[in-house]
Amino acid sequence: MSSVHDQAMQHVYRQVLQRLMEHFSQAQRASLQLLIQRVIVAAGGYERVAGFKVMYAHGGGKDSVQALAFLRAAQLSIAARSTSTFHLRIATARHAGMTADVMANIERGYSALFVHDDPRVEALVLDGGVLQPFDSGQTATPDQCQADRNDLLLSGHLTLGAACPAFCGCCYPGLADLYRHAMAWDGGVDAVISADPLPERKRYLAWGRRVLRRAGVGLSAQVATFPRAMIDALGAVRRQQVQQWLGQPLQAQPFAGSQRPLRFIAIDDLVHQPFDEPCDVLNAFLGFHYDEHSFVLSESDCATPLLSAHLWGLRSEHVHGQPYVAGVNDYLKRARVRMQRKQMSPSLQREALAAWQGADQLAQRRQRARDLAAQAYGLSEAQLICLLFAPFVEGGKRLEQFLRRCHPGMLVALPYMHKALREQRAPEPVVQWLVSIGGLPLSTLQALYRLEAEALSPSLNHPTHGQCFGRAAAHR
Repeated sequence: MSSVHDQAMQHVYRQVLQRLMEHFSQAQRASLQLLIQRVIVAAGGYERVAGFKVMYAHGGGKDSVQALAFLRAAQLSIAARSTSTFHLRIATARHAGMTADVMANIERGYSALFVHDDPRVEALVLDGGVLQPFDSGQTATPDQCQADRNDLLLSGHLTLGAACPAFCGCCYPGLADLYRHAMAWDGGVDAVISADPLPERKRYLAWGRRVLRRAGVGLSAQVATFPRAMIDALGAVRRQQVQQWLGQPLQAQPFAGSQRPLRFIAIDDLVHQPFDEPCDVLNAFLGFHYDEHSFVLSESDCATPLLSAHLWGLRSEHVHGQPYVAGVNDYLKRARVRMQRKQMSPSLQREALAAWQGADQLAQRRQRARDLAAQAYGLSEAQLICLLFAPFVEGGKRLEQFLRRCHPGMLVALPYMHKALREQRAPEPVVQWLVSIGGLPLSTLQALYRLEAEALSPSLNHPTHGQCFGRAAAHR
């Protein structure tokens, strides 16, 4: 029976490969052959490919879904040629901002590529510090949602409310956690495959080195990208800071580190596809739909455009005293530049921007953003506005401005607020108001009070706002 089953599965795999090849353009098929060569060389030849295990971090966006299609085609093509092939570990970091639409995109891609029933493929998800089999129907755990909420608030206050760095501040440490767990899980892997463009990889490495330098942790050697030592050190720094700032240890699944030599294989030059007809054909086969909240406006793996645009609007309205629509329009102008840089068709650009045009549609988008912030992060609009002012960092030097603009009735309590933030005795109603409006425990607000905005948490340092612009997909 097992022999019959194996033959049937081999027939299915050949059909999947055939359908994939039918949806590849001629240029994509040429890139696939180069990808196969790159993997075979890294494995040490066809005779060693059967024992070669690689890991790929999958975020659910257009680029990520298409890169996985190339990897799956390479895996099945090698199997068709030599009867054995490499093992593929696909790992996704679940976070609060990852919508159900993104998870559905991942699942549809998995189904089209027939990965769930292939013993040569592992589809995993990291949720709440625990690595487990991927399940698109499972919602993010309460622990993960709370961790994402805390990370977003901390990074937002420490970056003076800049939208994209705030999201990157909670995404980057999570990405380090994903690599740390997935590289070591179940005996480890031989190679990490990345489809991230070189500038993105350099940016992440610069962030990681800055994290460790400010934490007083040095690197033993210069590395090209995603070194195991850096990832492990980042995990240690992150756990220390969660303990220090939030008073609770980071809940994480224990694992034994793997000693297997680790290679890094960059494939971005082979798999990145423009927004054109061949791209659309492949997307249709993979069942990829643009997320309503992300669409093609996405500025990074970490930021949800709906919330980013909302923060731009709130900043315009409350910090600068301008209309909400002015801030949203500024965001959309930058989005248009990004879309033009990606060489997107004018029709697709118009479709992406049309949902924001008109007072009624803008009001609907604003309400959806409020709902998303509440559902995904448990944050009210008042707490988001507080984040934009960053009133607690640098000794609370923006606290008075924040009160005058948004809560003039609380100005009388300003001296008591400073006392509470300096760990001195203060009236309990004042303390409760600070905790409510800030969305963080008093001890965390007191820690922020002692920090300079640029000398922020090593694990939450990140690129500048402009550096975050550069993604075509929702979550890579």
